[in-house]
Amino acid sequence: MATVAVDGHDIRYEAAGEGPPLVLLHGGIIDAGPVSWGEVIDPLSEQFTVYAPDMLGYGDSDVPDVDYTIDRHVRTMAGFCDALDIEEPSVCGLSLGGAVALGLALDTDVDVRRLVPTSCFGLGTELPRGTLSYALSRLPVLNRIAVALFRRSRGFTKASLGGIVDDTDSLSEECVDTVWEYARKPSACVAFRNFRKHEMTRDGYVTNFAPRLGELDVPTLFVHGRHDEVVPVELAEQAAARAPNAELTVLESCAHWPPREAPERMVELLTEFCAAVDT
Repeated sequence: MATVAVDGHDIRYEAAGEGPPLVLLHGGIIDAGPVSWGEVIDPLSEQFTVYAPDMLGYGDSDVPDVDYTIDRHVRTMAGFCDALDIEEPSVCGLSLGGAVALGLALDTDVDVRRLVPTSCFGLGTELPRGTLSYALSRLPVLNRIAVALFRRSRGFTKASLGGIVDDTDSLSEECVDTVWEYARKPSACVAFRNFRKHEMTRDGYVTNFAPRLGELDVPTLFVHGRHDEVVPVELAEQAAARAPNAELTVLESCAHWPPREAPERMVELLTEFCAAVDT
């Protein structure tokens, strides 16, 4: 584990292995590199140099008083790659991190070699629960109460993960312990509450890369859980059809968290796709 300064802020990251660079970007809410990627970093490091940063405002990275928009995260992760001289990385992004990965490929000078948006946010504007989602985004006290309950109870933490996984009993004990550990950090959910405030409007999500997917000139593999209720699998199907050099793998026994629900399958997919020789 190490830190690197990006735009004056410390970004904590884990790096492991030797080989072509592979950057793993986590999701939102209570997340960090070890939370979503904890079971895949070591096996992937046998083939790649793996970088798993805690994005700005998450985990053990700095939590400055800034607007945590997708654009902010994209710029910070581009700076992360530049600061560590990461050249031609493959990038796998989960949920919020999937949108950041798309932004890196579309809007920065990072020369992304392969792209793996997983349970990807930013593929449409419709809120999952309509105006209720918007209303809840304007009531941050409810999120604070939920985080307080996470901190008090490992059992509540595990039960709450039912909102993003198909079967909580499929999760490893290490996974639940890691989520509970990060839920007890003082900065838990601070960045996500801010992100949600900026991202959700009455008309839907602000970020929508769908109209721009035709611009992608990077080999892309969308990975999505069949039972994802956060980002419907239909959005991934439409995205794979729009991008000129894309394919889609649907994981039948997964919801929104493939790296934790099916870690061995994720390692297999990433190894096969990101190690492939360009033709």
